[in-house]
Amino acid sequence: MKPFSLDMNPRSALAVALNPWSVGALIICALVLVPIIAVGVLALFPTENIWPHLLATTLPRYFKTTLILMLSVGVLAASVGTGAAWLITRYRFPFAKWLEWLLLMPLAIPAYVGAYALVDFLEYAGPVQTALRDVFGWQTSRDYWFPEIRSIGAAVVVLAASLFPYVYILTRAAFKEQSGEAEEVARSLGAGAVARFLRIGLPLARPAIAAGAAIVMMETVNDFGTVDYFAVQTLTTGIFNVWLESHNVGGAAQISSVVLVLVILLVTMEKVSRRKIKFFNLSSRHRPVKRVPLVGIYGWLATLACLIPLLVGFVLPFSVIMSHALDNPESWVDPGLARALTNTITVGGIAAVLTVLAGVFLVYGVRLSGRSLPRLLLPVTTIGYAAPGAVLGVGILIPLAVLDHRIAEIIESFTGERAGLLLTGSAFALVLAYCVRFFAIGQGAADAAMGRVSPSLDMAARSLGRTRGQTLREIYFPLIRGSIGSALLLVFVDCVKELPATMLLRPFNYETLATRVHDQASLENLGDASPGAVLIVAVGLVAVSFLARANR
Repeated sequence: MKPFSLDMNPRSALAVALNPWSVGALIICALVLVPIIAVGVLALFPTENIWPHLLATTLPRYFKTTLILMLSVGVLAASVGTGAAWLITRYRFPFAKWLEWLLLMPLAIPAYVGAYALVDFLEYAGPVQTALRDVFGWQTSRDYWFPEIRSIGAAVVVLAASLFPYVYILTRAAFKEQSGEAEEVARSLGAGAVARFLRIGLPLARPAIAAGAAIVMMETVNDFGTVDYFAVQTLTTGIFNVWLESHNVGGAAQISSVVLVLVILLVTMEKVSRRKIKFFNLSSRHRPVKRVPLVGIYGWLATLACLIPLLVGFVLPFSVIMSHALDNPESWVDPGLARALTNTITVGGIAAVLTVLAGVFLVYGVRLSGRSLPRLLLPVTTIGYAAPGAVLGVGILIPLAVLDHRIAEIIESFTGERAGLLLTGSAFALVLAYCVRFFAIGQGAADAAMGRVSPSLDMAARSLGRTRGQTLREIYFPLIRGSIGSALLLVFVDCVKELPATMLLRPFNYETLATRVHDQASLENLGDASPGAVLIVAVGLVAVSFLARANR
């Protein structure tokens, strides 16, 4: 008797290829990839070609500024994250156990919230310059020099302080996995701490550092709130300017295509670097590296080195926005805040559920199909996470607007009444953008979780007469429930913080917490913006605490 196989089916090969799970998986792939394809089509065939104008005027400046910002933030975040990870994994010093997890907390602060807080803290009327004038008796800004706050340098600091935990968490794991034998041999040969870091620790951790730095640079390219508040002209702000101010969709798509090419090159370089640099532990008796105690001034210097990024990335911005929120209690009962909170929970919750369910469906469908095409498309669907929100906004809104008008014409031909814009006039476009943007999280969690389920369980269930749907519900879901819950939380948190796509795709007079905070802060009304910012940070802290537990 032949053993049971998923490939054994009495139906024809065509029926197998067209089973609902495989078809559904291909449809999900198409929905995720359509916005990216739409950007390319709009850029290649615009209604009004402004490439010559863009190349002669703003595009070189946008590109140069974006490149400088991206590389500067990447280098600074990689340096801070790698240095903190090395100290935490190699040494024992005061408060090291607390700092190991506290260094994740800046992830809860969106970069644009950090920008508002930094400007409020350091501007002319802020507490720092006010204290300087009181102490030294200065009267006006002409009496002393102070660095320009709204500048590209400040944007680099804010973005790096918000994003360095991406490098820290990956690099810390890489340093922890390194063998203690290599450290002991290097120490016995007279290598000092700096030499061991440069010759052993750093080369072995290069793939993790590269991966973390790539995420940081992609998030930097995606950022809109920070650079807009600091008046830094990047490719992302250029998309908003060309589309919303010049009303040129083709031009916005052309700038979006430049951003997309830049991000794809970045992802490709990161993957190539990881493929070329591989290290293996050949020892059967792997021992972790023992942490060396740092005593006296050296221990406190290590504490200070880890404390500074925490202060800049979390303590300062959270303290500023919380103080404003407490000073303006009436802002907490503003009806606009309640509506923004309701809208955020609604669209974020719907998007999180749909994203994770679609990820589970896609991964399960690919596993069942056994075909090469779905398997090839599976990693391609993660490109949405690399694509900036502004790019997805362009790629989603235009095709949806065309579809919207077709639906309205069909309804009017049958009913004689104008239906209005059902897709772009509602939160549908926003939910779709969130699903595409963060689909990689749901898909990745489902793929990793299902990969840990033994195929024999699937085969046993099918041999007992269970359908594919029953097998997914009764076998897989109980085993992958924890991973699915984590993915739901992470997608929801990212939806709450997402700003560029929300600004482009939200219906008229529709606010989320992110857009409300940005709009109020842009009007220099940090008092009304602070409650929304506190709520965003609170949601982020829940995710960070969960992430800390998962990485113990």
